[in-house]
This record gives sequence, structure tokens and C-alpha cells, in this order.
Amino acid sequence: MTITSDPQHRPLRRALISCYDKQGLAPFVAELVEHGVQVLSTGSTAKVLAEAGLPVTGVAEVTGFPECLGGRVKTLHPVIHAGILADRDDPGHVEQLEQLGIAAIDLVVVNLYPFAATVESGADEAEVIEMIDIGGPTMIRAAAKNHGSVGVVVDPGDYTRVLADLQAYGGLANDTRLELARTAFAHTARYDAAVSAWFARDELLPEQLDLVLPREATLRYGENPHQRAALYRRSTAGSSAGVAGARQRHGKPLSYNNLLDADAAWGLVLDVDDPAVAIIKHKNPSGFALDERLERAYERALEGDPVSAFGGIVAANRPIDAPTARRILEVFTEVVIAPGYDDEAYGLLASKTNLRVLEQPELVAGDPGPTLRSIAGGVLVQEGDTEPEPWDDWRVVTRTAPSDAVMADLRMAWIAAKHTTSNAIVLVKDRQLIGAGAGQMSRVDSVRLAVERSQGRQHGSVLASDAFFPFRDGPDAAVAAGVVAIVQPGGSVRDEEVIAAADEHGIAMVLTGRRHFRH
Repeated sequence: MTITSDPQHRPLRRALISCYDKQGLAPFVAELVEHGVQVLSTGSTAKVLAEAGLPVTGVAEVTGFPECLGGRVKTLHPVIHAGILADRDDPGHVEQLEQLGIAAIDLVVVNLYPFAATVESGADEAEVIEMIDIGGPTMIRAAAKNHGSVGVVVDPGDYTRVLADLQAYGGLANDTRLELARTAFAHTARYDAAVSAWFARDELLPEQLDLVLPREATLRYGENPHQRAALYRRSTAGSSAGVAGARQRHGKPLSYNNLLDADAAWGLVLDVDDPAVAIIKHKNPSGFALDERLERAYERALEGDPVSAFGGIVAANRPIDAPTARRILEVFTEVVIAPGYDDEAYGLLASKTNLRVLEQPELVAGDPGPTLRSIAGGVLVQEGDTEPEPWDDWRVVTRTAPSDAVMADLRMAWIAAKHTTSNAIVLVKDRQLIGAGAGQMSRVDSVRLAVERSQGRQHGSVLASDAFFPFRDGPDAAVAAGVVAIVQPGGSVRDEEVIAAADEHGIAMVLTGRRHFRH
């Protein structure tokens, strides 16, 4: 072996290896041994390496103390940690090692018990607690702290980098040790956060919020091309659901805006039980319809606002069939998300290079944990607006009561308003969204906008408002346009005035007692 003369590396003579995940470990250790590295190991790791015919020295042989407490104590010993923590550039440290007869450890290869996977498996509390690794994080942190002298590997994917340095230099380069230490501290931080989050699992708003968010993907850019962005995914139960856990079957990488809009579309169609299709633009529904035939649901969703559907996101809560896929292809669409696709439908959609096709068979919105939103200098946290609608709490407060068909439309309109930016007003007729007013500063302006966007189809429709009407001007404008029933939360000091207006016009009004602001 030719060793390149390079002062920016440390020789690698002795390695401590203790891994739960033994993927690729034996070939890696074989290469270390080939380069003259002495290997120390523990428990099952030592057994696996010995069975592979590799020379291994048991940690107990070095410490003179046997593993005990069912393996809970193996490496927690001064001989091990002094060997890891000794600063090779400090003459005092080096002299003390010699006086104590302790050999330095140049490489620590450790990965941890699968705590998060054990939690997600539904294991009982005793099993989860046993998966809280103590010795592993201690060794990792010690080696990472002393990265000026020691290399640390927590990811089997880094074995090749270590071997490349060993081949080139006979040891590890400074920049390699620095990168490995950065990875190691991130690894133990995620691990500790997962443990902390488990202990606080029954607290919605804990004293300290510990998030475990490994990066899932680097995005092309953020909301605008000059902004960098990435997707991070929660490592908790339920994280495989939702848009973040969807499988992309076709198309170019998703953008930041694609993900936001796909999340809005998916949340909307999952809030209804009947076959549904939603078309989303800028996180608001431009189209939304229910129908037993999915193709017809898409057609009716498109009719809601065919102009805005261009470049939109389509979501369905049923597997997409070929007839529906053909109709989707008639309009330029950025993303389609559904629980599945039949073979012909997928083939049709995949014929469009720029169409992103997402599949999410888990029909739940995603992680049931709190929702997070950043502000300058901090993060806002709240309980997700995911509780089932208390339909039985709805109260008809007018002399006119809605028919069964009108009540069904009111319920659909209420769900659509929940998924529309405040001040939200939506118009629904015959299980079809026909107009929406979103993001307006005045609620009456949202009413006027929803009517305008309905393009004359509003006669006989129902209206949902995500929050109460502060004045009667909104209902007056709605009735003048042809609305026959209104659903709203109530709670205004002018509720009596607003209800009296509805009675004056002879329409039905229902109060839900629950608001659905979406800022």
C-alpha cells in the first residue's frame, strides 16, 4: 500500500465497532483488517465478525470487566473512553495514556438501537425503554467531540469514504473526520429528540418542542427561484401518510409550491366519504365535486372553474381509472394525487413528461401531531383542525328548514369552506362547488367574489362561511344572488340580526358552533 504524505490526516491503527445495523459491516471490517487495523468489538457485533473469520478483540478483554446487566453495560469504562477522548496533540493526554497503559482508539463505528422503529411498531413501554441506547450515544459523542483525533461512523453509507481515506493516506483526513463528526452529532440529536418526544407524547404543547425531521428531499427551489428549499419529514407514527409520505410514481421533482397545493388538495378530498375530486390553485379549491363515477366527479370539478384549473393540482379519494385519466389529460395539470391508479390510467398519465403522479394509499391526512408554522424568530404550534365534524351539533335557527338535499349540499359546502383561505365563502349546488371567495379582507367582498365566479349558476345554491357574519350585508348579498340556504358558525354579537335577515328572505340558516379559519 502506498501512503501519501499528508499532514492533514490521522493514522488509523485501532477501531472500536459496535453496531445494531450490521449491513455491510463484515466486508468493511475485513478491509480495515487488511490495512492492519486492530478491531475491538462487543456482544453480537463481535460474534458476527468472528463468524466471518475476522480477528476481533472483545471489549471485556481490554477493560478487564465483563459485560453485565443483560448487555446494558459494555463500553461504559474509563479504558474505553480515555482511549476515545485523548487529544493526540496534547502531550499531557498522550503521557497519561502511557502511564495508565491505555491504547488510543482512532475510529469508532457505532449505530444505535432502533428506538423510533420500535415506537412505530406499537411495542409496549418496556420494549421501547429497552431501545433507549446509552453506551452507543456516549461513544459517538465522545468520538465526535474529539474529531481532531478520532473518526466516527454512524451511517453504513460512510464506510466507503473511510476506506478511500485509508487507502490513500493510511488514516483519515481532517475534512473527513469533520464531516463524520457533523453527521454523528446530527444523528444523536435526532435520536435524543425521538426519545424526548416519546416521553412527551401525551402533551400537545410541551414545555420544549423536540422535532425529529430528517430531510426527505432537496427541492428545486422554494416559493420563488431565488429561494432554496427542502422537504423534511416527521419520524413519528403516521409519518408515512399524507403528501410527505406519498410515493411519486412519475414526473420531474416536486417543487415547494407543488407540495403545498398537493397537501391542500389531499386534505380536502379526504374530508368527505363519497367519491370526490378536488382541483386546487394556490392552496384554494377552484373545483370540487362529488359523484359516484370518478370521471364525472372530475368533470364537475373542472366545470367549477375551468380557467383556473390550468396548471392546477388534482386530488381524488378513489383510485383513478382510465376514463378519469383521459379527462385529466385534456387540461394542463401539475400534479395528480390519488390512492392508486389502474394500469391503463397510469400509462396514460405517465405519457405526460411534466405531469407528476403521486400515489398515497393511506386515506388519512397524515401525522396527527400539531401543525407548525414559522414566523420571524419563532414557530407557532397548534392542534391540527382534524377532528370529525360534529354534525349532530348543527342547529337550524330559521323558520325555514333545509330539505335533505339542501342539507347535503350545506355539509359539502362547509367542508369546502374549511379548506379555503379566510375570509372563506363557498357556493355549492348539487354536490358541486360553483364559486369561492377566498383571502378577502371583507366577508361581504368574499360573498360578491364567490357569486361572480359562479358565472350565473348561483341560483338555488347554498353558501358556507368559515366564520360568522358580522353584519347582515353578506346574507343580503347572497340571497339577492339566488342563494337558498346558509351555513355558518354563529357567535357574532349580531347573530339575531343576521338570523332575522335570513327569516326575512325566507331562506334556511344553520349554525355549526365551530369556526374554520385558515390563514
